[in-house]
This record gives sequence, C-alpha cells and structure tokens, in this order.
Amino acid sequence: MKHREQRKFIRYDSLHLLDYLVLDEDGNPGVYSMGRTIDVSIDGLKLETTTPFKADTRLRITVGIEDDLVDLEGRTTHSLPVDGRYVSGITFLKITKNGRRVFAKYVEAFRQRRQQLGE
Repeated sequence: MKHREQRKFIRYDSLHLLDYLVLDEDGNPGVYSMGRTIDVSIDGLKLETTTPFKADTRLRITVGIEDDLVDLEGRTTHSLPVDGRYVSGITFLKITKNGRRVFAKYVEAFRQRRQQLGE
C-alpha cells in the first residue's frame, strides 16, 4: 500500500518549480522560463536556473503555493554557477498583501522542514 502525503505545505527538500519572466528597464517582457526555489524568506528567495542573470535583473515570478498562485516582482542580487546551473539571489520588489500572507505560510513550511532535518 502506498503512503499518501498528508502535509499541507511542500517539503523543504522537494523540487519546487516556478516560472519567471525577465523584464527590461522599462518593464517590457523578455525571456520566459522556469526555475526552482532553493531557499526562501519573506523578502526574497534563491532561484536555481539553467542560465545566469546579471545583477539587478528584474523578474516577474509566479510561485504556486497550495492552491494559490502568487505573482511577485523581484531583482537579482547575484548569480553564481553551481554544479552546471546557476543560483541567483532574488529580492522582492512588489508583492501584494495577500501574496505576502500566502508566501509567509510557504516560508514557515521551509523553516519547519529545516528544523526537522537538523539544518
């Protein structure tokens, strides 16, 4: 018999995909692609992608959390190569009040999972 997942929040160590859209200086859309979250906080996240970003690249990001989609805008602080991929720090610039509330639940789930893993 298979064990059915009972958690309401995503596990810290699971693959969590998101999509992003690169924005130019005027806010016009450019490259659209996907990445995954490596770590999150209420003010930003670490994003793993197959391509690097220059510092201060603006991104429009959509994250799926439970049954909600949270749209936010962020700016890269850095992008470093790691095992053939790139990990970028993203600081949030725009997120709705409701989006911040939902995202806070996601951050708490990450924190709890880290505690369980002893990190």
